[in-house]
Amino acid sequence: MDPISQGALGATLAQGGSNPEKIKAATLLGCFGGLAPDLDIFIFSPTDPLLFLEFHRQFTHALIFIPVGALLVTLVMHRFLGKGLRFRESYLFCLLGYATHGLLDTCTTYGTQLLWPFSNERFAWNNISIIDPLFTLPILGLVIFGVYRNQPWFGRTAFAWAICYLLIGVFQRDRAVAAGYEMAASRGHEPVRLEAKPGFANLILWKIVYETEDSFFVDGIRVGQENKLFPGDSAEKLNLDKHFTWLDPTSQQARDVARFKWFSNGYLAIDPTNPDRVIDVRYSVVPNEIDALWAIDLDSDKPDDAHIDWIALRRTDSAQTQRWWRMLTD
Repeated sequence: MDPISQGALGATLAQGGSNPEKIKAATLLGCFGGLAPDLDIFIFSPTDPLLFLEFHRQFTHALIFIPVGALLVTLVMHRFLGKGLRFRESYLFCLLGYATHGLLDTCTTYGTQLLWPFSNERFAWNNISIIDPLFTLPILGLVIFGVYRNQPWFGRTAFAWAICYLLIGVFQRDRAVAAGYEMAASRGHEPVRLEAKPGFANLILWKIVYETEDSFFVDGIRVGQENKLFPGDSAEKLNLDKHFTWLDPTSQQARDVARFKWFSNGYLAIDPTNPDRVIDVRYSVVPNEIDALWAIDLDSDKPDDAHIDWIALRRTDSAQTQRWWRMLTD
C-alpha cells in the first residue's frame, strides 16, 4: 500500500505494545519499521526494465526476512530514535512495525512473495485498494492522538480498526466474486478463473476480471445493499504463436514476456489499439474498461539479446474520474 498507510499501521502495534513513557520512540520506530520493506524500490536496472518487478515485494516483504529486516532498521534508527530505550526494546518496536508491511501489501491486488525463498508465488488477497483513505485516515489520527495523549490504547484501537476494515474487504470481495460468476453465466460463459479487485480508494466499487478460453472480460460492480452491475469490455488473450509468430522463443524478448506473465499472474492480453503491445488487464482507473496501467511493447527489429520496452500507462483525466464517480454514486 501507500507509504502513509504502511507507516501508520506499523506504528499501531509498536505504540500499542509500549508504555506512556516510551510511546513516542516506540511509535516512530514502529513507523520506520513499517516503511522499511519498500526500500526495495531502489533495486532496478537501466538496461533491464523488468528487474524491479522481480524484486519489488520480494525478499524484503517475505515472512522469513522480518527478523532480519527489523534488525537492520534497529541498527540504523536506535541511535537516533531509541533514546531511553535498550537496544532490544528498539528492536521489538521495529519488529512489530516491520511485521505488518508484507501482510498489508498482500491484502492488495499487486502480489507479494510472502514465502520467498521457498516459493516465488505472488500472494494477493484482493480485499483493499492500494490507496484507501477510509482505512488510513482513522489509523493515522488515532496514532497521532496516542502520542499526544501518551496513551497506548489509541494504537491498539487503530490496529483493531485496521483488522475490522480488512475483514469488511474480504466480505465485500466475496460478494463481488459471486456477482461476477452470475454475470458470466448470464453470457453463457464458464470462466476458467475469475477475480474481484477493489476499485480505487473504496470497498464499494469493484472490478471483475474473468478468463475464458480466448479472452478476458472486465466488468464493474457496485456492492451495496443491492448490487449494481456495469458491463464492460473484453480483450483477446495473449497467444505468442498467434500474435507474435516472429518471436524467437530463445530471445530475450521471449524471456521478458515470460517474466511479465509471472508478474501479472497470467492476466495478459493484446492491447485492442496496438497489436504489438501486451497489457496487464488486472488494473484500470474505471473498473469496467480495458485501459491498462502498464504494458510491454515487442519489436521484431530488435536483436535477440535486447529487452522489451516497459510502458507505464498511468493516467487519470477528468473524463475518467467522472465515469468512476458516477459508477460509485449513481
